[in-house]
Amino acid sequence: MTGDDDEPSAAPTGKPPEPSDSRPRPDLPRTDLSFVADALDASSAAEEADALVAVGDRFDDDLRYLTRFSGPDRDFTVVVTADRAVLCAPALFKEQATREFVAHHTGSDGTPVDGVAREVRTENLGDPAGERAAAVVADLVGPDATLLAPQSIPHDAAVYLESADHELSSTSAVADARLVKTDDELDCLRRVQRATARGMARAETVLAESVVEGDELVWNGGPLSTERLRRQVNETLAAYGVRNAGNTVIGAGPTAADLHYTGVDAIRPGETVLLDVSPRGPHGYYGDMTRTFVVESEGGWERRAYVACEAAREAALAEVEAGAAAGVVHTEAAAELTAYGFDPNAGEGEAGFTHGTGHGVGVSLHEGPSLSSDTELEAGHVVTVEPGVYDPEQGGVRLEDLVAVTEDGYEILHEYPFGITPERR
Repeated sequence: MTGDDDEPSAAPTGKPPEPSDSRPRPDLPRTDLSFVADALDASSAAEEADALVAVGDRFDDDLRYLTRFSGPDRDFTVVVTADRAVLCAPALFKEQATREFVAHHTGSDGTPVDGVAREVRTENLGDPAGERAAAVVADLVGPDATLLAPQSIPHDAAVYLESADHELSSTSAVADARLVKTDDELDCLRRVQRATARGMARAETVLAESVVEGDELVWNGGPLSTERLRRQVNETLAAYGVRNAGNTVIGAGPTAADLHYTGVDAIRPGETVLLDVSPRGPHGYYGDMTRTFVVESEGGWERRAYVACEAAREAALAEVEAGAAAGVVHTEAAAELTAYGFDPNAGEGEAGFTHGTGHGVGVSLHEGPSLSSDTELEAGHVVTVEPGVYDPEQGGVRLEDLVAVTEDGYEILHEYPFGITPERR
């Protein structure tokens, strides 16, 4: 069990953890670093680049993708050449780094799965990560190296590398490699999306169990608020082994028109309750799902908005397939919302459709490709499809699923029912 599968994670036993070892983690996808050699060959520098360097901490998603190392919140570095990769691990993390970066990417015959030999180094632990990176570069490729780095490289690390007489150029190679998901990555996304659906089901059940008393909803003996509902969702997510990461967005009434509302608001009958649940699994991949409910809807603005979003979602999905232009997906969704009388180009704080139809999801909650871009969709792209309409005085409605692009269409990574009236799930 990986912790975000179909059963809740086991409760702590109080036993000490098993001794760590260097075995690979079966729940992690592998990263094929052979793309780095192509990026080095295709460098726009005066000559072929020698290595790719990334510096960051556990919150740097490019570094997480390159290494599969879920290290600490202090900087570490990786240096990758065409056939070697060195991770400079932080203090006290050598065993974990070896397990996730080296052993996980080594076949049963002891050879690297992608032809890139990996190692973990722990010398000079007190030096800044950029200085450690410069030392590894000097060792692997010598002085005056030509280096590529993601745009996220910290300024001080870049200064260390440049002061060591290395030439540094920015590259999108890592972001580009992350666009198309492997089968293992898709499996991670399916698993975390199943857990996401469990959290959504808990929220819908709480809403269905709530009773109307006067102008408020009461659940389990007290007034229901966005914060009480959020706690129920997050508790369920934790039970299924994923972290909410502060991404459980719940708004009610006017605050449902706030795309990222995480505050406290009363939930009242007749108001839209918008739930956007986006947890992260232990493998680093995100889920993303949005549904909207109304307890005792009177059939006004919220019903029209809901029907419009359902139609826009279907119109958008009809355009999703390999070879399609991503921007067409957004155009079709916007056209459908227009047909229902909603402004497809509303600005923030205005009434109408205020955002794009979708974005990529992977080790970042928001990554490429954008469905508002001219990118050509490829099999293996994973995107949200999330049309929504908002009115600061009325509320907000959004319906969102996580979708993998296939050669002949799409796969919804986990189905969840639709319906404006909440039901017990």
